[in-house]
Amino acid sequence: MAKTAKSAGVKKAKGSGRLRGRAKVLDSHVSFQGKIFSVTTDTVTEPGGVTSTRDVIRHNGSVIVLAVDSSKSKRNPTVLIERQYRHAAGQFLLELPAGRIEPGEKPLAAAKRELIEETGYRARKWAPLTRYFASPGFLSEEMLVYLAEDLYAGEAQPEEDEKIELLHIPLSDLLRDIQAGKVKDGKTILSVLLYASKR
Repeated sequence: MAKTAKSAGVKKAKGSGRLRGRAKVLDSHVSFQGKIFSVTTDTVTEPGGVTSTRDVIRHNGSVIVLAVDSSKSKRNPTVLIERQYRHAAGQFLLELPAGRIEPGEKPLAAAKRELIEETGYRARKWAPLTRYFASPGFLSEEMLVYLAEDLYAGEAQPEEDEKIELLHIPLSDLLRDIQAGKVKDGKTILSVLLYASKR
């Protein structure tokens, strides 16, 4: 039986009642407009009464695909991983296939499109795994993770600037690499560890 905060010995700080509602936007204007995201500068009064100015990166949201192949081993399936160079990180990273949800696009359709475009693979079975905010202090992007199973190969259709090396890594090896700090991409770490915990 799960313990409540009270029974677990957790006490609320004095005068810290539960905050509710949403921020009231007093002013908002676009500070930057790019191809993939924009930045707004917002003056807001947040729940609790604090008024402040926030710069927010506005993003349409992304999908992540945890593509698992258990055809050779159900106990230790392989996970489809991409190795690609990321300029912002200044290095090659190991990542799950992922991409932006286009305006008006359904998340599952976006996940299927990204898997095909980046890897050429399709999946017969799809299920939502989780959703989370990548960095909610300044980024509106919500990440939706899908589990893709019963994979079959096709032809990849990467964008011109996407140079991707595909790897099929056994789950046990991938978990070991995460523990060793060899996987540095947050969405990949979160998704793989959550998947492993549910098995």
